[in-house]
Amino acid sequence: MTGVERREQLIDVSRVLFAEKGFDGTSVEEIASRAKVSKPVVYEHFGGKEGIYAVVVDREIQHLTSELTAALDVGGHPKVLVERMALTLLSYIENSTDGFQILVRDSPVAQATGTFSSLIGDVATQVEHMLGDQFKKQGLDPKSAPIYAQMLVGMVALTGQYWLDARSPGKAEVAAHLVNLAWNGLSGLERRPRLASAP
Repeated sequence: MTGVERREQLIDVSRVLFAEKGFDGTSVEEIASRAKVSKPVVYEHFGGKEGIYAVVVDREIQHLTSELTAALDVGGHPKVLVERMALTLLSYIENSTDGFQILVRDSPVAQATGTFSSLIGDVATQVEHMLGDQFKKQGLDPKSAPIYAQMLVGMVALTGQYWLDARSPGKAEVAAHLVNLAWNGLSGLERRPRLASAP
């Protein structure tokens, strides 16, 4: 195995272990054992557990950020943007469960290299600009857009954490309910919410 291949193998093995056991529950010994290498090989590539964890977290944040940015960059009606954001996060949870579990766990290392909450804060900043424009068009105070952006993105993120374990109802239905609450508010909830983009 080349050095690059070995590094990727160690990252893959570590990603699975961190998702299963968390940062504190994973040891360099376990990483080395699963990768069928000696501990010094792990230290040589990453300097220790903290180094490999930082790489794993950074890759997950880059992956999710690029997906969310692509979903929001397309433009369109604000309700459709909320739908895209919800569906993108739920799709990430569905397709990258290990990565999502790693991002939502608390860890001193994660706090130094980036956390799920800081990622969600970045997404909220993007949403804030869109909300600000919509608020202006509707004669609302655009200064309140940042708090609404945090509420909206936080609602989607926390629902995603719940759905990670529940996996019911289906992704599109969860997204439809999220958009129903976000778009209509509690006083205007639709009886049978559907995504506008659904067939």
